[in-house]
Amino acid sequence: MTHTYIPLDEYPRKWIFNHHQLPVDEQDKAWIKPLSQKSAMQVWQQLISTKSVSPEFFHKEDWPMKPKTFKATDEWQSVWDSDDNSLPSMLAEFIEWPDDTLVYFCYEKYQVIETRWDVFARHWKNFLFFDDSPLLVSPSSKQAVMFEQNGNYKMGSRS
Repeated sequence: MTHTYIPLDEYPRKWIFNHHQLPVDEQDKAWIKPLSQKSAMQVWQQLISTKSVSPEFFHKEDWPMKPKTFKATDEWQSVWDSDDNSLPSMLAEFIEWPDDTLVYFCYEKYQVIETRWDVFARHWKNFLFFDDSPLLVSPSSKQAVMFEQNGNYKMGSRS
């Protein structure tokens, strides 16, 4: 599937990657690719849901709502609030993707960012300025993570 992108400078949420306390270097910014609405919708429908437009409206048939999807939960908020930029340790242990793995950080049906796993891992705090239950998925893996507003994240496998 070929995607179209919004230049990062034109992305409405670009400030999250230009925040003075969480700088993202130009090399990594080149790998942060907000999808156009049409491409975001295609990714959302292919990897997340054909029925819902956002996590708050997931249907019981959507894989994130199925009871067996998520196997473990941990807390992200305290690490996000700290000076440590490393991924929460349980998340770093759970994801076994090579650095160059294509990943999608999915906020909702029309807000999806394509990047690489190593770029996300270095700058995960930037992505989580918006924490309305976004999902981290890769088209090449069933592993998935949902970040919740209560400061926790759930790890599991999408069906």
